[in-house]
Amino acid sequence: MTDATLHADRTREIYGEYAAHVRRKRMWNGVMLALFIVLLVSGFVTADARNAGGFWDGLAHVFDFPSDVLGEAWEKANLLPQHLVAYFPSLIETINIAAAATLIGAIAGTLLSLLSTPGLARWPALVSFFRRLMDILRALPEIVVALVLIYVLGGGPVAAMIAIALHTTGAIGKLFSEVNENASLKPVEGLASVGASWSQKMMLGIFPQVAPNYLSYALLRFEVNIRASAILGFVGAGGIGYDLKNAMSWGQGRFDEAAAIFILLFCTIVLVDQLSSVLRNRLTHGKVSS
Repeated sequence: MTDATLHADRTREIYGEYAAHVRRKRMWNGVMLALFIVLLVSGFVTADARNAGGFWDGLAHVFDFPSDVLGEAWEKANLLPQHLVAYFPSLIETINIAAAATLIGAIAGTLLSLLSTPGLARWPALVSFFRRLMDILRALPEIVVALVLIYVLGGGPVAAMIAIALHTTGAIGKLFSEVNENASLKPVEGLASVGASWSQKMMLGIFPQVAPNYLSYALLRFEVNIRASAILGFVGAGGIGYDLKNAMSWGQGRFDEAAAIFILLFCTIVLVDQLSSVLRNRLTHGKVSS
């Protein structure tokens, strides 16, 4: 048997193995797709069976509520400016909740990220512990924590701020730890050689490298927290969400106020999104986004 024959046999063998691998991969992809479709259909059927009135019956009326809100807002358009002024303090309260929660979460997340990054951790044996702690904080829904805190502390912005800060700590700590893993350890090693403390190594060796990305992620999280603080207002945690819940609960006759609150929220979120995008691009790329 010649070398050419051996080479051809080996090529056919490799091709056969590759073809079998492709068939197995396609089979498992098909099984997973079928399982996904079954779960999707069964979940929809279950939800529709438990939904009051049924999904298909209510589909024809999906635009009834928006049309009622817009219709009443149009009829009372002359009252819109005073509604915007009246609910502006609640909007400021919502922004304050988000800002305080972001600041507290960023500070705590920074510390946890450093303690959970291999090569930077103050106590290497506890890296897994701090990582699991951030996982737990991320897994806790803000609305559940807020409901518990409202029961303990009473309704108000403090419960919302604490709930959002806890979730932000876990989320932003995870992002910061990934940034830390890409930082060069040479400055840290140089500082260690001259007897610098752990805090000095972090402040002088790591922070100058990661600060732009830290600020970028913090601004991005601030956008998310504004939305979260507005949603938590629906469960009595203060802010403009609480006013929106009341306006919608009263129904016809206060829909013009609900429309004014929607406008305030929409404009604020768009403005903050644009400003933070500009700042993030300046921090990370040194230019303004187009």
